[in-house]
Amino acid sequence: QQRLEESGGGSVQAGGSLKVSCKLSGYNIDRSFNSFCLGWFRAAPGKEREEVAVIYTGGGEPNYSASAEGRFSVSRDNTENTLDLQLTNLKPEDTAMYYCAADRCRWCSTPHCVTRLLGGSGDWGQGTQITVSS
Repeated sequence: QQRLEESGGGSVQAGGSLKVSCKLSGYNIDRSFNSFCLGWFRAAPGKEREEVAVIYTGGGEPNYSASAEGRFSVSRDNTENTLDLQLTNLKPEDTAMYYCAADRCRWCSTPHCVTRLLGGSGDWGQGTQITVSS
């Protein structure tokens, strides 16, 4: 059974760093015949869910939101079957619940993945909270 589970959130002061991971149970992301949209999203209280970083395992460069570009880095570990997000230079406005998402898509592109996942397609984890204090 496929399941996503985030870990690694917590509280940090502004300027600090964190790494969050998403365990992709039941997903064979390292198989060449399987292509997935994988992404990190976040939702702050009172705000809509927004993209942080998205990758397409079938190829292409990662897509980052404007706020994540240059500060966050997304990667996948095929051995551990995880999607990781390294966050640096954190700001109070990064405070949010962070979710990972995965959706199988044989013929996609990274931009298509962003639209697809933001539209609610695929599976989602329960989220991990990141709180950044000033």
